[in-house]
Amino acid sequence: MIAITSLMATLVLSLLVTRIGAMALMLTGLSSETARFQARSAFCGVGFTSSETESIMSHPVRRRIIYSLMLLGNIGLATVMATTLASLLQADTTSSEFPIRIGFLVIGLSLLWFFSRSRSAERHLNRLISWALRKFSKLEVRDYVALLNLQSGYSVLEIRLQSKDWLANRSLRELNLTREGILVLGIRRKNGAFLGAPKADTSTAGDDTLVLYGPIDRLAELDHRQAGFRGDQAHQDAVQEHQEELEQVNDPEETSRVGSGLQ
Repeated sequence: MIAITSLMATLVLSLLVTRIGAMALMLTGLSSETARFQARSAFCGVGFTSSETESIMSHPVRRRIIYSLMLLGNIGLATVMATTLASLLQADTTSSEFPIRIGFLVIGLSLLWFFSRSRSAERHLNRLISWALRKFSKLEVRDYVALLNLQSGYSVLEIRLQSKDWLANRSLRELNLTREGILVLGIRRKNGAFLGAPKADTSTAGDDTLVLYGPIDRLAELDHRQAGFRGDQAHQDAVQEHQEELEQVNDPEETSRVGSGLQ
């Protein structure tokens, strides 16, 4: 039973370490999904792609976080393997305690799985980790997930344009994505140049990458929207849908003022 208890404690600590690592990476500007992937990859020692490696190694703070996760991961995985092996070697399948050990292990793993998938537990843990990082580290702590409401249906998405896309070869004024509830945060050109907070008269081109913020489902539809009549109709439908959403969350006077300002 001691070996199984040690195993569970190691798994809890491993989960906590990766969560802290992911939060620390998010505070450096990485998205939540990328931060989780990088933290788990470093902790497990499985590596990541060359483009992601460059974004980590060129950033001194991210580099220190990854190095720490790699070190802790090597220690943690070795401990898990050792305790699991010890548990198996000590187990006597004919003993009356064997079913209790198996039950304890199954219940413990189930609880770990539940808490690792719980959004509520994640929000509370992220707040605690943010406070601890602010208190005991020099990282500039800002919970961008909460600020941008990324946990509740919104996302920041990169869309790589092609010549037949509805978004391609048009000015931002023509696209008028704000009426769909979508903001253009930046444009990355084919040559690698980045334009942050572009103006309305800025035009897009094939092979550009747009950085957009808005509702996840609307961004997904926009990513597949083709040029032509159907694309224009999809835009009008999205504008109407967004206007209805505004009417639900604003009073009539506020909605009228916002709608007139978007036109």
